[in-house]
Amino acid sequence: MWILVTRTPKPDAAYWPGRRHLAVLDALAWPAFWMALVAVAPFSMGVIGIIVVAVSLVAAALRVQRAILSNERYWFTTWRWGAPLIAIVVAGYVMKAVA
Repeated sequence: MWILVTRTPKPDAAYWPGRRHLAVLDALAWPAFWMALVAVAPFSMGVIGIIVVAVSLVAAALRVQRAILSNERYWFTTWRWGAPLIAIVVAGYVMKAVA
């Protein structure tokens, strides 16, 4: 027996002036970050590096398309991943300062 459970889709994001421009920057920043990590790797990435760069380019193109054409459906990656990463870094500095 198959049981299919569907999630309700996220509501559209609120539009505000400048959102489209910031969405394009956000859409390009994360794939560029992954490509920069491949470029500065201390060892040869070989075929995996080429694949990461290719996937990043495709992801950047798709993300920019969504950021421009259907901006109400674009959710910021920096807010989703950046905020928890900053919290972890701040917690590390606090633990280092206390010890």
